[in-house]
Amino acid sequence: MSNASYRDGIFSTPLDRVARFSFDERVVACFPDMIRRSVPGYGQILAMLGPLAQRHLRHGGHVHDLGCSLGAAGLALAGQLPPDAFRYTGIDLSPAMVERASQTLREECPAHDMTVIEDDIRRHAFEASGMILLNFTLQFLAPEDRDSVIARLYEALEPGGVLILSEKIVADDEQDNAWLVERYHDFKRANGYSDLEISQKRTALENVLVPDTLAAHHARLADAGFSRSLTWFQYLNFAALIAFKEA
Repeated sequence: MSNASYRDGIFSTPLDRVARFSFDERVVACFPDMIRRSVPGYGQILAMLGPLAQRHLRHGGHVHDLGCSLGAAGLALAGQLPPDAFRYTGIDLSPAMVERASQTLREECPAHDMTVIEDDIRRHAFEASGMILLNFTLQFLAPEDRDSVIARLYEALEPGGVLILSEKIVADDEQDNAWLVERYHDFKRANGYSDLEISQKRTALENVLVPDTLAAHHARLADAGFSRSLTWFQYLNFAALIAFKEA
């Protein structure tokens, strides 16, 4: 990347008022470090996108990456698949993310057909797609918008297409959920975050990131028309699902 990535220190000092979390220029500047230290299993999920595409995406198929942030999923695909294997469209609502992702993909993947656009996935007119990536994005949409988004993605998928959905989740059992949250905070401490940073970021994300249970995700996918879905990865309270549209 031509622009330097910095260590995440956004919540490292006491704040009189913790503002709602947003994907602004400050977050963009440190986002690779933030997500590496904050999302358990993120690297493993990215590493599997290529094998999943090789298995389920027809050659030359269109991949949509929704809430693409800095284009890490596109980079992961381009690193494992030849230029003629797929066409990639990343979509993000943050202008700062779109600008940085576009520059990165141009520089790192010049031979691949990769585009990043600024738009709201709740209203975007999707082209037919063989694979849709929705990595840690649905959780930032208002709960009342989620069913309709998943239904629209089902319609956008070609027969035989797949949706990859990664999310922070809550457990059905309150005691189990509390244990997962505590261990997640341990994970963040092990990655260098202080208790102050953990507490202030949690406050910033309150009512911004609203997670669902795994059961709710699978039920939503079934209601949208997907023939089946399964959880293929979980690390603490973070999980990745795949949903299949019948051929």
